[in-house]
Amino acid sequence: MTLPVPEHPLQRIDANIVTTLQHYTDAAERLGHLHEAQLEVLYNAGWFRLFVPKASGGLELSLPDGVRLEESVAYVDGSLGWVVTLCSGASWFVGFLDEKLRRQLLTDRQVCFAGSGAPTGRAEAVEGGYRIEGDWLYATGSHHATVFTANCVIYKDGAPLHDANGAPEVRPFVFLRDEVTLRPAWKAIGMIATASNAFSVNNLFVPANRCFRIDGRFTTHADAVYQYPFQPLAETTLAANHAGMGMRFIDLCDVLFSERPRYSRSHTEDQALLLEKKLGFARLSLDSCRSEFYAVLDRSWEQCLAGGISDGTLVEIGQASRRLARTSLEVVDRLYPYAGLHAANPETEINRVWRNLHTASQHFLLVF
Repeated sequence: MTLPVPEHPLQRIDANIVTTLQHYTDAAERLGHLHEAQLEVLYNAGWFRLFVPKASGGLELSLPDGVRLEESVAYVDGSLGWVVTLCSGASWFVGFLDEKLRRQLLTDRQVCFAGSGAPTGRAEAVEGGYRIEGDWLYATGSHHATVFTANCVIYKDGAPLHDANGAPEVRPFVFLRDEVTLRPAWKAIGMIATASNAFSVNNLFVPANRCFRIDGRFTTHADAVYQYPFQPLAETTLAANHAGMGMRFIDLCDVLFSERPRYSRSHTEDQALLLEKKLGFARLSLDSCRSEFYAVLDRSWEQCLAGGISDGTLVEIGQASRRLARTSLEVVDRLYPYAGLHAANPETEINRVWRNLHTASQHFLLVF
């Protein structure tokens, strides 16, 4: 059976929004974080609350709809897509928070969650809550984040606690903006505007309701998205970002290749045919992979709505996500040598897309 080709990312976003967001991408890269005008668009669109219930001021999107939107934003700009994806992914945690805390956090129109999954914090259980210290890297969106989440190893009476498997017990916590110290630490060649810096807390007491469990059994909402397992949710959202950037690179190459005869006297008809063939193969490869990816994603969502995702489908999701991320990178690197020095100029969009995609490809979740 031939799978339908997914729609082009630009078909999913209003053209005026695209124009505004792209207008400030150069400025955002110079700033090292998203431009205020871009953030205003994101606040108005509700894109930091993709999966938050409508009753709590969110868009309450299904996972397939959210992933498709994230692919579209990544097509507009890689840093934008990554920030929307990681921050809306972190705001997904509200489905597991204490109701009072959730209401407190979501009253802010500009609420934005950032954080880290690395278990590099220590939480000592004390009367009424926890005393925490730790340092975490790569909190995407840290510049404008109002809430931070972070994993900590749990201690009691100075000794680490262990889970049912004998491993150190790790739990996520919520911190407020004024409780954390930000540290410039983002030195990557790409994704510069994500402001994925480090943050730390030192001897911080937090009440017990700041600790939560990312588990459908502990959700405070009935929405199906909170029954979807966290790892495949993260895999699919990150993979879609790779695809969005890959498609953008292909489209930019299409423009460059069509203009080549104007700038090169030595450009021949055979070369033009070769470029057309390379471009066509890149589109076909990525679209085929996207079709398979979305077919698996949609099937997994249907199973989630029906009561549970099968083990086989969970394996397929991981495989399809990694294949999509890998294919996005491969088609870009096959085209890159034909894009000329324009693609090697760090001041051009096509170079930024190349740098962003190669930086995103280093995320451990889709490497192994």
